[in-house]
Amino acid sequence: MTFRNISAKNILVIHGPNLNLLGKREPEIYGKTTLDDINRKLSAISRAAEVKLDTFQSNNEGELINRVQQAMDDETDFIIINPAGLTHTSIALRDALAATGVPFIEIHLSNIYAREVFRHKSYFSDLAIGVISGLGAKGYELALLFALNDR
Repeated sequence: MTFRNISAKNILVIHGPNLNLLGKREPEIYGKTTLDDINRKLSAISRAAEVKLDTFQSNNEGELINRVQQAMDDETDFIIINPAGLTHTSIALRDALAATGVPFIEIHLSNIYAREVFRHKSYFSDLAIGVISGLGAKGYELALLFALNDR
């Protein structure tokens, strides 16, 4: 897949476990921006681009897997996902993303390679079109702009 072919019209943003605590949880690592702030910004960008954006957050791995699988049938043509702690543990969520065939970008608010060694391994990166790590909430916006490329 070349970058030029990305021009998504139905984008799904998936936020993994504990991201509902953004703005409160370890702001020195994750910043003070809340999940609602991120979703509002992404919604504004998608409205301006006249694309459909759906956001989903869960602390439950099974719910995240179900939502990824649903993307196979609901016209989702691009996924932006922050698997959070499941990045380093969830082969099942990886398998769900692989099964959909929907292109995706993996997002991390913090630089996972500048943190604990166990955070350096991602089960998703080799499947992703790209990985954005360490740019805070701006990483979501950059991923969305990439998905909107050539619109």
